[in-house]
Amino acid sequence: MFRARIVAYAILSGALILFSLAVGVIGYHAIGGLPWVDSILNASMILTGMGPVDPMRTAAAKLFASAYAIFSGVAFLTSVGVLLAPLFHRFLHHFHLEVEGE
Repeated sequence: MFRARIVAYAILSGALILFSLAVGVIGYHAIGGLPWVDSILNASMILTGMGPVDPMRTAAAKLFASAYAIFSGVAFLTSVGVLLAPLFHRFLHHFHLEVEGE
């Protein structure tokens, strides 16, 4: 049961990361005018917190890059939270700490 929950939450976390990456790739390609490979590179670097690679030349591209950077920070932290939720839940049960609503 625990392993199944770990796998399910890992899949959910991975799906969130892939969705976030897809948003960035499509945005950098459509709004930033970057080729697909450069779009993947920029989206990956922003999503992992490394920073942009290519400069954005238009105001729309700069606004997208700014919004995507904020979104990426929240999405990455959320995916880590989802991934660690079963472990934290097991930790609470190990010490017989009650979670409200259970």
